[in-house]
Amino acid sequence: MKLVFATANQNKAKEIQLLIPNSIEILSLNDIHCQEEIPETQATIEGNASQKAFYVYEKYSQNCFADDTGLEVEALDGQPGVLSARYAGEAKNANDNMDKVLLEMKGMSNRKARFKTVISLVINGKELQFEGIVDGTILTEKRGNSGFGYDPIFLPDGSSKSFAEMDLSEKNRISHRAIAVNKLVEYLKTLA
Repeated sequence: MKLVFATANQNKAKEIQLLIPNSIEILSLNDIHCQEEIPETQATIEGNASQKAFYVYEKYSQNCFADDTGLEVEALDGQPGVLSARYAGEAKNANDNMDKVLLEMKGMSNRKARFKTVISLVINGKELQFEGIVDGTILTEKRGNSGFGYDPIFLPDGSSKSFAEMDLSEKNRISHRAIAVNKLVEYLKTLA
């Protein structure tokens, strides 16, 4: 089976490739010559994942899956949420985004947060969504150099390491994206 993964983020592609069985051939946006920015204009994580998958399906006639991920901080009323990538501005700078969250949470005792990934799979025009959630807390400072995005300030429940202090295989065992991808993979196995 051939499926397009609608992302230009090489870190995401690397993480997911480790989780997808070899029987499923993953094509990247580069493989289908999609160079344009895919719209993400929806008000929810679910909406953005759906919009991206249908964009590729409709424009390139390829079965596709797309994901969207957000960090939802309880004390910030679920922010940055759907705006996670551009929380501190359109530059999508991870350090600026983390600094903004840390500043807004200065002195707050409620540091509960969760990472949520939603994968939207479109096959022959029909859509299914798969969700992965990891609960945790926001640290008071950045820790670790691995991963990307908010990983240095997110401490998953039950761990003494931030996502950025874990190696890729360790993170893949518990991450929100891994949970959603595992649900996707289990579904794809039923199609074989």
